[in-house]
Amino acid sequence: MTNVVGFKGRLAAFAIAFVAGVVLGTVVQTQFNLLALQQLGVEIGAGVRLSTTVDDLRQFGPFYAAVFGVSFMLSTLVTGLLLKVLGLGHRALFHAFGAAVALWVTFTLVDALTPPPTLIAATRTLAGVGALLMTAACAGGLYARLTALRGLPRAGYNTFAALALVTGLAVPVDELRAQPAASYQVQEVVAGLEHPWSLAFLPDGGALVTERPGRLRRITAAGELVPGEVSGLPKVFSSGQAGLFEVLISEDFASSGLVFLSYACGVESANHLCVARAKLGEDRLENVEEIFRALPGKKGDAHYGGRMAQLPDASLIITLGDGFDYREQAQILGNHLGSIVRIGTDGVAPEDNPFIDSPDARPEVFSYGHRNVQGLVYDPVEQLLISHEHGPRGGDEINVLRPGQNYGWPVITYGLDYTGARITPFTEYPNMEQPLLQWTPSIAPSGMTRYRGELFPEWRGDLFVGALADRSVRRVEFVDGEAEDVETLFKELKARIRDVITGPDGALYLLTDESDGRVLRVSPKR
Repeated sequence: MTNVVGFKGRLAAFAIAFVAGVVLGTVVQTQFNLLALQQLGVEIGAGVRLSTTVDDLRQFGPFYAAVFGVSFMLSTLVTGLLLKVLGLGHRALFHAFGAAVALWVTFTLVDALTPPPTLIAATRTLAGVGALLMTAACAGGLYARLTALRGLPRAGYNTFAALALVTGLAVPVDELRAQPAASYQVQEVVAGLEHPWSLAFLPDGGALVTERPGRLRRITAAGELVPGEVSGLPKVFSSGQAGLFEVLISEDFASSGLVFLSYACGVESANHLCVARAKLGEDRLENVEEIFRALPGKKGDAHYGGRMAQLPDASLIITLGDGFDYREQAQILGNHLGSIVRIGTDGVAPEDNPFIDSPDARPEVFSYGHRNVQGLVYDPVEQLLISHEHGPRGGDEINVLRPGQNYGWPVITYGLDYTGARITPFTEYPNMEQPLLQWTPSIAPSGMTRYRGELFPEWRGDLFVGALADRSVRRVEFVDGEAEDVETLFKELKARIRDVITGPDGALYLLTDESDGRVLRVSPKR
């Protein structure tokens, strides 16, 4: 066919093909997301499928329109120019091929330039990528056919109005109303730390602090940062979110000198969350031994979890992440991704673990259905194990952890994907735990403590949750198994808060997640 339409006709043809590509691509990604849930045994009826698809057209559609629009415009211009210069025929075939190639290049660039390993979830598999490229090819072929016609319906010139059905507007969310804060002062203890992640106090009044790139530093009882680093660490994989995470002082440290470290290990193409134990010397770790490695190895550098707590029986609780691209694995007990595990200090799974006798489960699994658990505290007063985890765009959760329970991810969540797509149509599902509290939009929760100190009696029993995206600390009242976010603190610092710790002196200590990170002490204002 020969291109016989004028500029207005080509513009209308482009608009029609563009809308078709956006709608087809959005529908395809929705079906692949739902298919991943169905493969976990989740039942999805026709009504739920339809409503989820419509929601994605409204919420994911604008994002996909931007991604597809750039690639489709370039492919149309470049393919049209090549066809004209080279005098080639088969316009529909070449425009279809060009649109598919351009979208593939765009996906590759987007994934390389954005923090998540794979931004559009449907493209985690070759089948998903292929299906989306086919929708682009359909749009390219449609454009070629329409521009070969002698006339287009006048309605074609108004096709851009159809995008209003796709774009929609995000529903505004009310800001949290802060309650009057206690009177406090914030003092800098040390500075000059590179993305500090965890702080642990030693019996002598000093402390250990981890730096995410893979360094363990020591702070003296006088509050001075010791020059240099503690040597003898195991090899740490440092990239993106990967690095050195938590340092935990053993409950019997006075007699054993043991500390535990969680960290990313391996290489970019196959890495794990690992835990090692070691004896702390004056300026080095001795007798370093890896006691846990999350399996299987995963690709990418996101979602490790990495928080730890020690229970009264000396066993260790270790939080994990789903590896971002592997979210469905959080429902599979045969691996560690998206789970919380419990091991002895020697790395062996205790005999009373909930899945110890299940041949299809990893014996270390304590609970599952988690996304990325980066807050953990054991409260000996009420004998409760409390965690929080990151949602995507919303759906951050606080949970009380109980052995053997399924906390739902990714079958249930209150959050959307970063692209605006629905991860799941469900916020509730049989035999899956509901969170005590959820934040939408996301605050990106980090370290957490339950305050049991003496300096702030009005805060006793409250949870303090660091927030990275919100650049604050949230005070959560936790009474009789109910949690309520009642106050936003330390906004004036304008810093990403990575960890919150109750010090042995009753003060709150904060770590700021910065290239020039600090340890801050919060005490009552005098």
